[in-house]
Amino acid sequence: MAKSKTLYVCAECGASFPKWNGKCDACGAWNTLSEEAASDDTPKGLGAQKGRKISFVGLEGKEKQAPRRKTNIEEFDRVLGGGMVAGSAILVGGEPGIGKSTILLQAAAELSKGGRVAYISGEEAVDQLRLRASRLNLEKNPVQLAAATNVRDIVTTLDNDPPDVAIIDSIQTMFVDSLESAPGTVAQVRTSAQELIRLAKRKGFPIILVGHVTKEGQIAGPRVLEHMVDTVLYFEGDRSHQFRILRAVKNRFGATDEIGVFEMSDAGLTQVSNPSALFLSDRDQDVSGSAVFAGMEGTRPMLLEVQALVSPSTLATPRRAVVGWDSSRLAMVMAVIENRCGVAIGANDVYLNVAGGLRVTEPAADLAVAAALLSSLSDIAVPRGSLFFGEIGLSGEVRAVSHAEGRLKEAAKLGFTRALVPKNRGKNKAVVKGITSNELSHIQELAQMFENEGGF
Repeated sequence: MAKSKTLYVCAECGASFPKWNGKCDACGAWNTLSEEAASDDTPKGLGAQKGRKISFVGLEGKEKQAPRRKTNIEEFDRVLGGGMVAGSAILVGGEPGIGKSTILLQAAAELSKGGRVAYISGEEAVDQLRLRASRLNLEKNPVQLAAATNVRDIVTTLDNDPPDVAIIDSIQTMFVDSLESAPGTVAQVRTSAQELIRLAKRKGFPIILVGHVTKEGQIAGPRVLEHMVDTVLYFEGDRSHQFRILRAVKNRFGATDEIGVFEMSDAGLTQVSNPSALFLSDRDQDVSGSAVFAGMEGTRPMLLEVQALVSPSTLATPRRAVVGWDSSRLAMVMAVIENRCGVAIGANDVYLNVAGGLRVTEPAADLAVAAALLSSLSDIAVPRGSLFFGEIGLSGEVRAVSHAEGRLKEAAKLGFTRALVPKNRGKNKAVVKGITSNELSHIQELAQMFENEGGF
């Protein structure tokens, strides 16, 4: 009897190798190779047989786009770009217990009021889904539930009677019976997603796929899965914290880096219409080391509190702890403060936190971080009603950032009266009623304000 052949496939990039290695030679990832049965079919060329001629069309067309299907959850629709496009594939990822199934069950309940919604779970039984729906007071909504993992059965069912929206929870539990590998492997995840997405686009209904994430926070399975779908959403947040952030990292039909803010409660996930007020609700304005940052999350301006604690270190290597921001960016800001302003800060332990559990990625937070560090080091609190935004260069200059007017308008709504912003260099100056803008051209000007409290 011939011995069956096996291949070792990388879970990160999908590259295959004849033998196991600790490191994938294609992408450089460690311990990502898993054993799979090799296909008996030998790859062949096209041969002499000719294919069917394809036709080309121009960019301009008269086809009328179908209206987006809204979930009536404003924060969810915002992240999607205004609703779900017909025939689109949406991938939702997040840590276990973060609330993926909860928000999708709530969205399914709202969608079922205007169409047929099929919710297919491969992780939970129908009774478990009904218990969750009862807890969320959604049991009266006509959502069609099913527990299945065989892709062939799912495709046959949805092909004969297409729904208006389909939800698959989760793609890692699905399997194609023609493959010998176990569910969750690279081949199974890729093939299952391909079959389901092909059906959705052929029948014209949007499909939502739930994906697990790795310990690094990335979607588990092959990276090609994110390229196959139209939209990739990440559900972020600490399970011990009440806030949840739904973030779009890819969207063919809307803006990327858009976020939706939710709050976990006994009634499920409730949307937060004014995140700035919520993130600043517990702020103590009389404590040093705190600064308010006016940031942009997608198209939405948002005010956040940046907290810093600088304390003398007894260690040979001072400690750096960062939550919600890039640690490399913190090291750069500290180096600029020390070298360009003459402020000794490197020998201290530094702790930095973005309050509320939100992660900030834009460079415009540099000025707010610098203000929080200088405030903690000098033990001088930032005056009430002040906010910061601006990028800091390596030479200490404060660089302009985009959407300055939108940031200031959001601050004016919450009662802020003063903004420390980059100097206007020939561009149209953002003027907002009720806010006084102090323009800074160099980080040293900010450091001088903390030399004595009267500098503000």
